[in-house]
Amino acid sequence: MKNFIIAKETLEIEAQAVTDQIRHLDSNFGKAVSLMKDCKGHIVVMGLGKSGLVGRKISATMSSIGIPSTFLHSADGLHGDIGMLIKDDIVMMLSYSGGTDEIKKLLSVLKKMKIKVIVMTGKIKAQVWQNCDCIIDCSVEKEACPYNLAPTSSTTAMLAMGDALSLTISNLKGFTKEKLALFHPLGAIGKRLIMQVGDIMRKGKQNPVVKYTATVEDALLVMTGTRIGATSIVDDKGIVIGFFTDGDLRRHLQSDKEILKKNIMSVMTKEPKIVTSEMLAVEAAKILKEYNIDNIPVVDKYKKPLGVLDQGDLLAEGIS
Repeated sequence: MKNFIIAKETLEIEAQAVTDQIRHLDSNFGKAVSLMKDCKGHIVVMGLGKSGLVGRKISATMSSIGIPSTFLHSADGLHGDIGMLIKDDIVMMLSYSGGTDEIKKLLSVLKKMKIKVIVMTGKIKAQVWQNCDCIIDCSVEKEACPYNLAPTSSTTAMLAMGDALSLTISNLKGFTKEKLALFHPLGAIGKRLIMQVGDIMRKGKQNPVVKYTATVEDALLVMTGTRIGATSIVDDKGIVIGFFTDGDLRRHLQSDKEILKKNIMSVMTKEPKIVTSEMLAVEAAKILKEYNIDNIPVVDKYKKPLGVLDQGDLLAEGIS
């Protein structure tokens, strides 16, 4: 289909534009990294139009990975908001051409304020950039737009370069996944990094447990009462010695119609896989997936049952 051809060409052109940015990782890129890593204030990202939209995302990315940053629209800056800047801030200006009056006026004011300016542009030799502290080349061979006019490849390349810059600085600043979790406490990222099994497991009356002396029928009643298709089996000391699931029941029913009267120890899984309440939920999810199981007992350091972890509960939290 013609539409698919256009879509394919667009993606190929933009992918190539991003790949081409590798050759722009030069001394100017290195200088920008050094300046921004040592910045004592904020990285204030500025831009107009499509470049401004890209700048807003780059600023948000920086803030989320340990680089204090804020976005300031260039037009707003010229109408008083530039007063938010302090001497320790660094401005990162995004403009592919650098040809707008707003950019020229802003640079003039920033120079008087003695604010360091880093530029991301496709026109590194433009006269407007002559007094900037660092110029990062984001030029592309052509736009994906069939008329080579609408910002497409250029904005994609600028966004990718912004990510490269941000992640490089973050790494040098020693940013950790624990800090990332701190900045994303309610999102999927935070859940994957800080949520533990104990936060999700079913416990108390919702934790099915039977003694080793129980029959399969006894176990089935407990499982049904808690709406969990499994139960832990414990010995006289309360230590988990086995696990039994509704899947086990179905398999045994195929060959033994009298299974309900049998002792649970004869059909349970001995020495089952277990997890602890302190384990990260995402790590527990890997165990469930690896062994193709839906439930797993949660135990303390003495292997006594604390709860049961259900795959459905993990999925409800966006963890898989």
